[in-house]
Amino acid sequence: MDENNTTTAGRNAVLRISTADTVTVALSAALIAVCAWISVPMAVPFTLQTFAVFTVAGLFGMKRGTLAMTVYLLLAAMGVPVLSGMTGGPDKLVGPTGGYLLGFVLIALMVGFASDRWKRKVLPLALAMAAGLLVCYAFGTVWFMLVYARTNGAVGLGTVLGWCVIPFILPDCAKIACALIVCHRLGRYVGF
Repeated sequence: MDENNTTTAGRNAVLRISTADTVTVALSAALIAVCAWISVPMAVPFTLQTFAVFTVAGLFGMKRGTLAMTVYLLLAAMGVPVLSGMTGGPDKLVGPTGGYLLGFVLIALMVGFASDRWKRKVLPLALAMAAGLLVCYAFGTVWFMLVYARTNGAVGLGTVLGWCVIPFILPDCAKIACALIVCHRLGRYVGF
């Protein structure tokens, strides 16, 4: 009887999410969606979606940041128009650029871990954001190459980097800088 109670208590502890966590995750997923809809016109237009992922994970840590990103992607998979261009649907997540979207979970894990571990200190957060972005680029690029090859034939790494990564490096660095400022300024108001 004690073993069952201990096992059940252990499972409940893992599944326990406070009301504050639920609200934070829901509002964070909404923020990511709104930022995905904001398109900055340039030679290659970009959204503020990555900025939101960096900021949410930096402010709220690994658990809430990763849950927010997961909720956001689940909404997209169900067809809710939360992605850039107010689109959604499973085809977006399994399409050529779906790897970059799924890579946002990796960003949230890495940045959230750094936020939790080093209490939102700027240098660890900056390094985690940069590393998370590189991992997202790598994952998304491999994904793009595999999916694109299935429907259009093989494509070279240089070509894919030219389409999907290089035009976004400077804007993504600017998003990291802005996210660091927001996390530094608002971090004291957000409890763990």
